[in-house]
Amino acid sequence: MKIGFIKEDKDTRVSLTPEVAKKFKRSNHDLFIESGAGELSNFKNYDYEEFASVVSYSDLLKTSDILISINPIELNKLNSDFSNKIYLTNFNSVDTNNFLPTLEKNKIHVFDLGIIPRTTIAQSMDILSSQANLSGYKAVIKAAELLPRMFPMIITAAGSIKPAKVVILGAGVAGLQAIATAKRLGAVVEASDPRSAAREEVLSLGAKFIEVEGAVEDSSAGGYAVKQTKEYLERQKKEVSKRLELADVVISTAQVLGGKSPILIPKSIVDKMRPGSVIIDLASASGGNCEMTQDGKMITYNDVKILGNSYLSSDLSQDSSNLFSNNVYNFLEYIINDNKISNNEEDEIFKQCYITKKIKFN
Repeated sequence: MKIGFIKEDKDTRVSLTPEVAKKFKRSNHDLFIESGAGELSNFKNYDYEEFASVVSYSDLLKTSDILISINPIELNKLNSDFSNKIYLTNFNSVDTNNFLPTLEKNKIHVFDLGIIPRTTIAQSMDILSSQANLSGYKAVIKAAELLPRMFPMIITAAGSIKPAKVVILGAGVAGLQAIATAKRLGAVVEASDPRSAAREEVLSLGAKFIEVEGAVEDSSAGGYAVKQTKEYLERQKKEVSKRLELADVVISTAQVLGGKSPILIPKSIVDKMRPGSVIIDLASASGGNCEMTQDGKMITYNDVKILGNSYLSSDLSQDSSNLFSNNVYNFLEYIINDNKISNNEEDEIFKQCYITKKIKFN
């Protein structure tokens, strides 16, 4: 098939890397990439030329059967040029309902890569997990840069330095990577998560698990937070608040699938935190876990630095691009058979992430 990769507008990542382009070529697909798409990830046009045709945006639209971008392109660009084409992207940061009328009007077949089910068979296609892993790592590195203290304990002739106290809220993919990274840097780490299954994972990484009984659990939520009872939230708030007031660094990752992120760090807690402390809010794109968070910004409130950034994986553009590109490759290998999209509406993966259901494949 003819597959085209669009240059991102406001993202350092690229949806195709030269390494994965080589894999695509072995599958006998014709690849097209928009000129300059890999520049911000340090991939030059000539790095692709052995495996893909480097073309302009207009030529990309003309020649491709399948079009791919990491972020949805602007709504006004999803016009008749996309008609009867297949478009893969991640709608996680936007309201899909705003796009559907335009997509359906122009008969664009769309797969939302952000809602691929978190099942065993779909692990290699899961863009949220691959990017969250990098975000969790980068969150700790960012916190270490912003904190006016060191992470590890050090004993010197001039005196001793106590290890930093780090609290992780949410022990999903990003949270677990944050725990592992903070531990490697020598911090004392505690983590909270309503899922009982997270307890063993947290302990296995050498962190302390903050126990709060009575959580509502839902295995079908795919690692996301689920709505909790008022009683549980009160108990959690009380138990976690004790740790937050003494923390040097707080990294929050809790998101609810398809909904607003829960507020886990209210203003009243930030008021009590130690001067110089740092909060990294990875849930900022969906409202944030801290009441003071501003998405895409770093603010200072009461001498506490609060960074709201759900896209820290973009800071690691080469690795994040390569992982995303591999996810896309694995997804297309799964749904393409005999150079056609296998539109099996009974298939769990197809059924969940094909969002323009009113448009049938020929």
